[in-house]
Amino acid sequence: MSNIDLESKVRPAIKKLKAYHVDAIDCEVQLHANESPYPPPPELLHSLGIQLGDLELNRYPDPACLALRETIAKRIGLAANQIVVGNGSDELIQILLQIFCESGDCVAFPDPTFAMYSIIAQSMGVEPLAVPLDENWDFTADFFLKNIAPKNPKILFFSYPNNPTGNCFSADAIQEIVENFPGIIVLDEAYQDFSRKTFVAEMARHNNLVVLRSLSKIGLAGLRVGYGAAHPYIVENINKVRLPYNSNSVSQIISEKLLANFSMIETQIEAITKERDRLMTALAEIPEVTVFPSDSNFILFRVKEADALFKTLTDRGVLIRNLGSHPRLTGCLRVTVGTREENDRFLSQMKLALADPANA
Repeated sequence: MSNIDLESKVRPAIKKLKAYHVDAIDCEVQLHANESPYPPPPELLHSLGIQLGDLELNRYPDPACLALRETIAKRIGLAANQIVVGNGSDELIQILLQIFCESGDCVAFPDPTFAMYSIIAQSMGVEPLAVPLDENWDFTADFFLKNIAPKNPKILFFSYPNNPTGNCFSADAIQEIVENFPGIIVLDEAYQDFSRKTFVAEMARHNNLVVLRSLSKIGLAGLRVGYGAAHPYIVENINKVRLPYNSNSVSQIISEKLLANFSMIETQIEAITKERDRLMTALAEIPEVTVFPSDSNFILFRVKEADALFKTLTDRGVLIRNLGSHPRLTGCLRVTVGTREENDRFLSQMKLALADPANA
């Protein structure tokens, strides 16, 4: 029987990490993970049922994801050789770090932002450089470029809209950075379907620009499908590192079908954005709440005694996200926009909880 010192075998960079945490709490109303509250439309599921019946699950999927890539390319106005499919956009973030960074290099991003930029970088021995956002969760190009200059980062990551703050950064600031930064710039547009803002058109003028998208926010979170748009040379090198068959047959077929019939999903996206605006207005009317503007499918807000409020909501069957572990997000909670009924329940439970002296 072996009883070796496992701790001594783990790389120091990994020991320092904390795993990305997602609350796995059984609540009736789930508004914590930035998912769509709507499944794919029944008409789409019906046609998929027929198509999935023809799948040969004993065979490997298309390693090139050609049909899906062609559909994506047509939808966003690029060529198929500019598109790569990932097992979620997280996989593509990891691959980009593998391609462009050596151990000891640096990557930079605003702070606070999506935690996986830092976690993946640290796991690979790459230094993460967090540039603080201002009080409006934004930055100027001069400030950002000045802060990163001493470290000469290889990659810049911008979540656009930004998770967890919900807003799109200044387009002028991003544009100025794109015009002046000599390394790789990744625009993570996972929530673009809700913001309607994108830098895809800039790829024609800037070969160092990579745009990431996700289908997880518009009804297919369970399939883990993300994609990247980039110069063909970047895509070619991603494919050298990308694991074979990283996208399964079911994910490819359903994603291709959904994107080819996107008008069905547009109705759901419109419902979510209308509910987002209604929810923001309702939260802003609560005196104890400071609500921040959102271009995404979630809303960041700040309250006193956020931990107590989070627990009370959870106990009452409404799960949102507590972000208080981040020093810039003390007292901050994040709620995903759900159905009208889910949002009404969240609001009513919020008001009841805030009226309770135990949560004052």
